[in-house]
Amino acid sequence: MNTYQAVAKLKPARIWDGVLARVVNGDRLTIGFVDIDPNVQVPEHRHENEQVGFVLRGSVTMTVNGQSRELRVGETYTIGSQVAHAAKAGADGVSVVDVFAPVRQDWKDKPTVEPFPGRWP
Repeated sequence: MNTYQAVAKLKPARIWDGVLARVVNGDRLTIGFVDIDPNVQVPEHRHENEQVGFVLRGSVTMTVNGQSRELRVGETYTIGSQVAHAAKAGADGVSVVDVFAPVRQDWKDKPTVEPFPGRWP
């Protein structure tokens, strides 16, 4: 495990089309710095991991257990283990920080692209 890393130098993993995540794994959790392109729909899914997120840039409509809410910069969301959820980025896209526990093992095998500056400050 690397103790210190520059987020901008991490190779983004392609989670879905239009969804890239710069991923840092600890022993028990994953943090993802996620950029979603404008108007991209993340399909409904569920996973064993609890998920807590924070909107850094743009807006996103989160649907959790069938209830939707538009979130903007500075707002958070909490999703329990195995809870169905989906997301749709706003017209300008969105950047979020997602924290998962336990580690997102499935993200470790996702294809990566060369590092480039994030869309967030």
